[in-house]
Amino acid sequence: MNYLAHLLLSGPDPDWQLGGLLGDFVKGPLKGERPEAIEAGMRLHRRIDLLSDRHPAFIDALTRLGPQWRRLGGIGLDIWFDHLLAKTWPQWHPQTLETFTHQCWSNFRNRREYIPANAQAFIQRAEQFKLLPGYREVAVIQRTLERVGNRLRRPHPLEQLIPLFQAHNTALEQDFQSLFTDLSQQAILFRQDCLRQNRLRQDYPDNNS
Repeated sequence: MNYLAHLLLSGPDPDWQLGGLLGDFVKGPLKGERPEAIEAGMRLHRRIDLLSDRHPAFIDALTRLGPQWRRLGGIGLDIWFDHLLAKTWPQWHPQTLETFTHQCWSNFRNRREYIPANAQAFIQRAEQFKLLPGYREVAVIQRTLERVGNRLRRPHPLEQLIPLFQAHNTALEQDFQSLFTDLSQQAILFRQDCLRQNRLRQDYPDNNS
């Protein structure tokens, strides 16, 4: 999953949303250097990526792209699925996409001390150019694929995936619907479990020692 999907799957809490975004920018073990809710969002991000890569619908979608894209096609699919999420946004959230992303960026400004420089640069660019609402447009997705492909250790023209995505559009839309429905349910369960564990720690603090 890509930026927009992770923000949405993180739920309504701004700390969790920030963690959902930071999962793409902060690697390695989580050591309590950020507030608990932010790190919970980062753990959810990692859980979502794991579930997504193993989901039958994602595997089906990757297979549609052909064997030549077996290694890098997943990167492109994550971005294309953000395109499909942006196009069907009212199905998934009551706010407009513009309002949702504006609130995210505004909330993150109050948490700047926890955001590394690379994530700050992305947030500033995304807010300035309204990047995530722009994901509705294929031209924006094409430019995003070009940038990502050029940043790979061995640069690769990921934008060449666009004709394949368009040729398999109906099937990929079905793959996305199946995948995102399941991921949404799993994200809710993950957040509920974290909240339940937090309440237990508060009710029985002696058990935490």
